[in-house]
Amino acid sequence: MPHFRRPVNMDERKAKATAWALTFADMVTLLLTFFVLLLVILNDAEKHVDAVINKLLDKTYAKMNQNLSSENISVDRVTKGIKITIRGNLFKSTSADVEPEYYPVIHQIGRIIRESEVINIFDDESYTNLLDMIHKRGSQLNVEVRCEGHTDDEKLPPNADYPSNWELSAARSLNLVRLMNKYAAMPEKYFSAMGYGEFRPIIDVKSISNIAEKKKARAVNRRVEIYLDAFLKKKMISEIEINV
Repeated sequence: MPHFRRPVNMDERKAKATAWALTFADMVTLLLTFFVLLLVILNDAEKHVDAVINKLLDKTYAKMNQNLSSENISVDRVTKGIKITIRGNLFKSTSADVEPEYYPVIHQIGRIIRESEVINIFDDESYTNLLDMIHKRGSQLNVEVRCEGHTDDEKLPPNADYPSNWELSAARSLNLVRLMNKYAAMPEKYFSAMGYGEFRPIIDVKSISNIAEKKKARAVNRRVEIYLDAFLKKKMISEIEINV
């Protein structure tokens, strides 16, 4: 007995032709949902890490502000960490040697930095999970002590030990870093020194005509800034392993 196929109408043909597209669309929607969820989780993890780091920096800032703030020393909480600004007679004119009267202050700064939780986070077992989380996200926690030297705009005399304010500010910064490293008894990898000469003034001296006011402005511009920074950055791939 012959078999006859039921005629397929146009609507059924269209339904079969578009069925794969609907399945594909569902799959894409699920994938997008998954990636959005993953981004939310990663974003929450990053916020948690930032909150912990900021909490540790806040503790150190409070201690520094209480113990260091004076007429010639200011402590400020900045984006990545803490900034200590030292003015006054930290150095003699044209000299890069730290004045002995400031040794106790530098010693105190080094001690507070050494004892801070943010510096000791790598040796504290209570933060192991946090560091693992950072590592799994392809990032690393950087903690550094950076010293920046600044001079005023007056040119050095011909018989000065340094050819320009740029070299003088760099030498001052380096000597201060060495002194802090000695007092803090921390690995040298944490420290860096920079010199900006007269090129990053707080007050624009050129706009001041009064001699007394100009002298005060130059005193403000002559300073050393010490930064304790803690921040996340992406890990650098230094070696590529090839498994054969």
